[in-house]
Amino acid sequence: MEDIKFNNIEELYNRIKPALSSKVKILHADKKIYINERDIFEYLSEKVWVKTNNLSLDKMVNDILYIDNDLLDNYVQTKIIREKIKKYESSVDIK
Repeated sequence: MEDIKFNNIEELYNRIKPALSSKVKILHADKKIYINERDIFEYLSEKVWVKTNNLSLDKMVNDILYIDNDLLDNYVQTKIIREKIKKYESSVDIK
């Protein structure tokens, strides 16, 4: 089987977007409507795939579809809170 090469991260993202979209539909059905494709991609990139060598597309799709929803939810909720704090701090003159 020939290795597929990507010129940049966006090419990779677009290639696995159907799996990301499928997972988002599952999460939205489970009332986690604040999680999107980019959140899943960022979580896996930062927490799972960064530790992996020779990552294949089928492994990536498997990781997307079988991600631990609770860990993902915690990651996204923390990210949302951090963004709100950052936005608040930038709107208030803190000395």
